[in-house]
Amino acid sequence: MAKTAFITGASRGIGREIALTLAKKGYNIVVAAKTTDPNPKIPGTIYSVAEEIEALGVKALPLKVDIRDDQNVADAVQKTKEVFGSINVLVNNASAINLSTTENLDMKRYDLMFDINVRGTFLVSKLCIPLLKGAENPHILTLSPPLNFNPIWFANFTAYTMAKYGMSMTVIGLSEELKQYKIAVNALWPRTTIATAAVQNLLGGDGLISQSRIPAIMADAAAVIFDRPSATNTGNFYIDEDVLRESGISDFDKYAVDPTQKLAPDLFLD
Repeated sequence: MAKTAFITGASRGIGREIALTLAKKGYNIVVAAKTTDPNPKIPGTIYSVAEEIEALGVKALPLKVDIRDDQNVADAVQKTKEVFGSINVLVNNASAINLSTTENLDMKRYDLMFDINVRGTFLVSKLCIPLLKGAENPHILTLSPPLNFNPIWFANFTAYTMAKYGMSMTVIGLSEELKQYKIAVNALWPRTTIATAAVQNLLGGDGLISQSRIPAIMADAAAVIFDRPSATNTGNFYIDEDVLRESGISDFDKYAVDPTQKLAPDLFLD
C-alpha cells in the first residue's frame, strides 16, 4: 500500500521539491498550499505541482489550505482521510518571514508570522495526529532551526526568531508527547541558504542565490529521515548536510547553484 505525505506550502520551493522527491519514492502527496492562480513572479500552484506529481505515477490531492484557518485545515485533513485513509508523513513547511527590527515591524506582519509559523504548525500537527497514529513508520518533520540562544540571532529580527523558535519548541513538545504512538517528530534546517523565492525576493537577490544550494538538498535529507524507524529517531534537530553525510553522500557540488561561489550559511547556525 502506498504511503501518503501531507505537505504544507507545497506549491513551490522546498515544499514542492520534497513533494516531488517523495513522489518518486512512491508516496501519494497532499499538496496543501494557498496558491491556486499562477503568478509570473513566483511560479507554482497546487495544481501545477499536482500535475508534476501525477506524471511520476502516483496520486496527488491538491488542496487550497490556509493554515491560519481552523476549519480549512480540518476539512483538508478530513478530505485526506477520505481519499488516502491515513498519513505517513507530515511536513510542516509553510512559513512566513520578515527580518525587520522591532521598531520597524508592523504588527500585522508580526501576527502573520506567529499565525503561520507557530500556530499553523501546531494546528496542522494537532489535526494530523489521528491519521498518523497506526500508520506505517509515521513522521512529522518541521522545517525549523535548532534552538540557538546566541543573542546575535535575536538582535535584528527578534520577532522572526521567536516565530521560528516557536516551531522548534513544537518539535520538542510533540516528540515527547507522541513517543507512545511511535510517531517521530523532528526538525530539519539547511546548513546554507537555499535558492527559493524567499531568498531571491526578501533576503539577497541574485547575489545570495549564487551562494546558495538548490532545494533538492533539503528534499533528499527529508527522504533519508523518513526512511529511519520512527520509534527510535525522534526529537532531533537535523541539518541537511549532516543527514546526507551520515547516509554516505560526500559530493555536495551537485547541490550548489554555483559551485565556484563560497556558500552562504543560513540563519541560526553559528
